[in-house]
Amino acid sequence: MSRTRAARAPHANRVNRAPRPTSGRIVANTLAVLFCLVWIFPVYWMVNTAFKPPYDVTTPTPQFLPRHFTLTNFKAAITQSHFLGDLRNSLIVVSGTLVVAIALGIFAAAALSRFRFRGRRAILVVILAVQMLPSAALLIPMFLVFNKMGLLDHYLGLVLAYVAAVLPFSIWVMRGFFLALPYELEEAAMVDGASTANILFRILFPLVAPGVIATSIFAFVYAWNDYLIAYTFMKDQSMYTLPVWLASFSTPATGTNYGGQMAASVLFSLPVVIFFLAIQRNLVAGLSSGAVKG
Repeated sequence: MSRTRAARAPHANRVNRAPRPTSGRIVANTLAVLFCLVWIFPVYWMVNTAFKPPYDVTTPTPQFLPRHFTLTNFKAAITQSHFLGDLRNSLIVVSGTLVVAIALGIFAAAALSRFRFRGRRAILVVILAVQMLPSAALLIPMFLVFNKMGLLDHYLGLVLAYVAAVLPFSIWVMRGFFLALPYELEEAAMVDGASTANILFRILFPLVAPGVIATSIFAFVYAWNDYLIAYTFMKDQSMYTLPVWLASFSTPATGTNYGGQMAASVLFSLPVVIFFLAIQRNLVAGLSSGAVKG
């Protein structure tokens, strides 16, 4: 008995001992850390500059920490022309884009993945082709169409433009989540007497929640960050969104207010960070639950 324990002891020590990091792993981890530092440095410099007074912002000697901490730049950003109005415009447009894009995308993805009908492959090819087109290529045609329809300087026109940009991606992503669901779920529901509507709303839609959250992140970021479409479609300054407001800190007459622009960039980035943190837990929970087949 003692010999058996003695024979097992070295093996147990080898199992419990943590593996030593190899040279390849050390190099990979070092490169990953360096990449993260390079990526996060502009964000850090933006926040750092936002808290500096104007005379420290333009100094030729870099200051990696503000010597004189101030909130003057944030006050200047908030009091800059129509901040609250532009914030309201952005929230309205982004909310409308999310609702319309998710609603249309989830039904289109369900139809293209769970039903067989003539022309389905052609629709998928068209969606993929539209997704490959840059948004700038569609700007002039959309402007001409919306101008004839009287949708310029209206929330609806901007929402429709953003939906046209994000809908192909939303359909393509959510279609992949629908295809990952086993058909046995629908067959079992049909045996129990469930209708097509009940299968969609009570069985399929809850299981594709990760796809809905992923597409909502993309739609939110696209609609929140867009400058070109908002500036082209909205000629009335009272209808501007926050990206257009952010560009107002740099003018040919007065130059660039770097401190105010950095503070405005921090304020502009906060809603995106808050939105992601709010749905991050749901995204992880949805991915975990969707990976388990019942």
